[in-house]
Amino acid sequence: MSPESQAPEALPSRRRRAPRGGRHRGDESFLLPPGSPTLVLAVPGPARRAGAEPALELARLVEIEHTGQPSRVAYLEGDEANLHTVLAGLHSDPDELAAVVVPLSTGPDPAMDAAMRHAVAAAPANAVAAEPLGPHPLIAEALHDRLADAGLARADRIRLMTMVTAASGVIIATPGDAAAVRQAEVTGVLLASRLAAPVFTASLNDDASVKAAAEQLRAAGATSIALAPHLIGPEPDAARVASAAASVGCPHSGPL
Repeated sequence: MSPESQAPEALPSRRRRAPRGGRHRGDESFLLPPGSPTLVLAVPGPARRAGAEPALELARLVEIEHTGQPSRVAYLEGDEANLHTVLAGLHSDPDELAAVVVPLSTGPDPAMDAAMRHAVAAAPANAVAAEPLGPHPLIAEALHDRLADAGLARADRIRLMTMVTAASGVIIATPGDAAAVRQAEVTGVLLASRLAAPVFTASLNDDASVKAAAEQLRAAGATSIALAPHLIGPEPDAARVASAAASVGCPHSGPL
């Protein structure tokens, strides 16, 4: 039998590689397994207040993206849907985790964190308190989107680089203490790389901190400044955004 007439050997089957762990995992790492504990979004302030809508929308999106995953919205103040009440209404099993409580905040806030952890410690159900949502690249992206919505940055990209239009420097103003400002600096680096412009962080609770950031930007050559509030909306400090921007004479974008 000639070599040409011989049937070729079967090719080895290709094996699927196991997904990598760590920061470069694929989309499958975001899928919640069946039977995951209830996600409870802890919102500062009482229910039925201005700015509380994002929490309800986030809970709805979680249930859409993860079919069967229960999500709840709880508030740190008031009687309606209070965090203590919501946790008390969950199924209690000492051998199972009933809830993960996530603060609806971009960074550490001592008062909010203390209230949330007190409620978790007093809950009859087995629950744990999670860290704030930031710093994270998605928060930098959301800050960029809000600046673009206000006409303070271009949303389109050229060679994966976004160019600034109205503002040549940005102040990220975050609620909370010095620890919150330090965490926001990570988001500031991410936002600066998106805008190709200098970004400095400041405390939303301290006008002197905002003014110092503005002086640093002007010293770096920024001729026009914008303030980007590093908060989601329900936080009590949201009312300070306009006054903080006015203290340095610059426009501001909306909350996340």
